[in-house]
Amino acid sequence: MAQQAYVTETDGGGSGPERRETRLRRLTDRFKGRPASGWRNDPRIWRRGLVVAACALLLALVMLLHAKIPNAIGNLGSLTETFLPWLGVFVPLLLLLALVRRSATALIAVLVPAVVWLNIFGGLLSDKTGAGGDLMVATHNVNAENPDPAGTARDVAASGADVLALEELTAAAVPAYEKALAPTYRYHSVQGTVGLWSKYPLSGVKPVDIKLGWTRAMRASVSTPAGRVAVYVAHLPSVRVKLEAGFTARQRDKSADALGEAIADDPVGKVVLLGDLNGTMNDRALNAITAQMRSTQGASGSGMGFSWPTSFPLARIDQIMVKGIEPMSSWSLPATASDHLPLAARVKVDTSSP
Repeated sequence: MAQQAYVTETDGGGSGPERRETRLRRLTDRFKGRPASGWRNDPRIWRRGLVVAACALLLALVMLLHAKIPNAIGNLGSLTETFLPWLGVFVPLLLLLALVRRSATALIAVLVPAVVWLNIFGGLLSDKTGAGGDLMVATHNVNAENPDPAGTARDVAASGADVLALEELTAAAVPAYEKALAPTYRYHSVQGTVGLWSKYPLSGVKPVDIKLGWTRAMRASVSTPAGRVAVYVAHLPSVRVKLEAGFTARQRDKSADALGEAIADDPVGKVVLLGDLNGTMNDRALNAITAQMRSTQGASGSGMGFSWPTSFPLARIDQIMVKGIEPMSSWSLPATASDHLPLAARVKVDTSSP
């Protein structure tokens, strides 16, 4: 009762400094074990927050075992893998809840998904870009509804890329792209809705059958000063997230398998793949491609390198991948009138030289 009277009297009157001193004393008392609701000497800190702790452990399991999530129901596994990096957003949220609940159990549990996320994606946060490289490549899904094809072409050409791939070309817009890129690129070929522009001679140009019934992929040999390179340009089918069907990607998956088979059978040992794959490197559906190629972003980039949508990039579905070639640096180019960001990379074709 004496303590209660003291608090009431102090709160109800006294000068400003006295009231501040009282509030400070209350705060310090909590960390000294007085009153008993503080963290120290409170056995409930281990019993509180069990739900938060369980959610943290479940989050860690989803990230750690994402490859085990079945695709049988709405391609749930692929959907999870597409947005896997964003699961890390839940870690600070769970940490905040653990602090609000004053739960030591929850705080310790939150460390588990934090460590798992850093183990998977921590390497992407460091800057792995290096100097050198003897070939610069770029890729851009220009968007079929692009209102300024000529401006978009000039923007990506200004990057200085030696080899440039464009996807989602329309027959009506192709002349605008060709005219705008002609001063920079002497050689080019358009196959269906994809095209390749190069400062170096092209040979063996042909469409690649990715089981669609129309052309959305092509292959060409580029005679670079550092050696011959097989360059593939591809735009895999789009995926959809539907309430009744989940993540629908059957056609994309079928095309990915066909593209992976074509790359595996290519007689040239040095291969570059440029394009919009409508999938991330974590998506198991792209294994036919990713199992034999390296992403320039993961090997020589900085950050996540999300490329779509331009307004708020959520995923890296546009890719620059290599086989038998050393990636040196990878980065995103400034936004154009498209809904995708263009990507660029410098690679080392002649891997025999230092």
